[in-house]
Amino acid sequence: MRRSCLPRMPAVYNPLNSSHNPLRMKFLLGIAYLCLPAAFAVHLAASRRPWEPTVTFLLSAISIIPLARLIGIATEQLADRAGPTWGGLLNATFGNACELIIGFVGLSKGLTDVVKASLTGSILGNLLLVAGGAMVVGGWKRHRQTFPRAAAQTNAGLLAVAVTAMLFPAIFHFSFQFHDAQLIEHERNLSIGASIILLAVYALGLIFTLKSQSHIFSSQPPVSDEQPGGLAGLHPVWSVRKSVLILLAASLVVGAASELLTGTVEQMSHALGWNQVFVGVVVIAVVGNASEHSSAILLALHDDMETAMTITYQSSLQIALFATPVLVLFGSLLAAGHSGPDRMNLIFPPMEVAAVLLSVAIVIVLGINGETNWFGGVLLLGVYAILAITFFYMPTGHPGGYDSRGAGGKPAPLEINHAPASS
Repeated sequence: MRRSCLPRMPAVYNPLNSSHNPLRMKFLLGIAYLCLPAAFAVHLAASRRPWEPTVTFLLSAISIIPLARLIGIATEQLADRAGPTWGGLLNATFGNACELIIGFVGLSKGLTDVVKASLTGSILGNLLLVAGGAMVVGGWKRHRQTFPRAAAQTNAGLLAVAVTAMLFPAIFHFSFQFHDAQLIEHERNLSIGASIILLAVYALGLIFTLKSQSHIFSSQPPVSDEQPGGLAGLHPVWSVRKSVLILLAASLVVGAASELLTGTVEQMSHALGWNQVFVGVVVIAVVGNASEHSSAILLALHDDMETAMTITYQSSLQIALFATPVLVLFGSLLAAGHSGPDRMNLIFPPMEVAAVLLSVAIVIVLGINGETNWFGGVLLLGVYAILAITFFYMPTGHPGGYDSRGAGGKPAPLEINHAPASS
């Protein structure tokens, strides 16, 4: 389970924690050990078969799920040893390791639209799918569940900043794309400047929750007789060396799996008739966040809505305020020395911007009072289903991507077939 900062909540017993059960840990490792070699074997041995990209994509995606779990556990172990301040920084840095690795590999292959879609999908999945599922499962036999209002209000403000960073660059692009002769340069500067501001807000948010207002975000959940307290009651304690080695090894293997995942996404989406935006928004986003999704829902089932909502909010904020600006700056480095547009910027497609805007609005409305119930979860799941269907039926075959431009930084003209009408 990802113990994010902004705020970083105290550790609680998690029945789904794979390190709490050695057999489950071995099972997850076994999946990773089997699926990733199988993906490479299929990719090499059946490269000429039409079904190969789809099978390779699925196997590499499955292998990432337990690896993401290992990265999360290793990060938690190091964070518990480092204390609240440095532990919060560790969670901020490695909390989105899988999403960042997939993003880095995708940008290096020029899959900008897929990377943007996966970031959008991570935000939507956490705010709607995870929160909705947690509310339904946790509140089905309960009148209501609660979590701290102070945390909800702080998170609502940070989500509003994240929406602003996505909304206004898109407004800028569509307002001046036909009138600005230096559109590429201006959009590059806007994206870099906004990304730096987002990282600064994220860093100041860490200071706010871990230092200035730590008393607001440090409530300890009750510990029952069946739940041993302290770190020893959570999971077997790993040494610092073991945690670091597992973190590095799992990150490297995720990089290898991401290479296959992003390398086959175009062929797989074409073979199945799916557009790449849907693959990024739904499939890749769910794969990268599957382990924490299940943790949040199971915690809500055990009436720990406080930690479940912390996972929901902070996973979204880490994507919006940390992972996205980092990938924008990485895209700028990849495009250094080139006159064309960056491989990554904050100009998200209107559909994705609108989806995030509406999702943040409904989550704030439903959760601002610090109370949840099962019907609120139904509403969130309904919105997610509508968005998923919308992205699924988006037209395919957009050859130049959302950032396709002609000379001078202006959008490439649309090719319209003026075939004569039949009589």
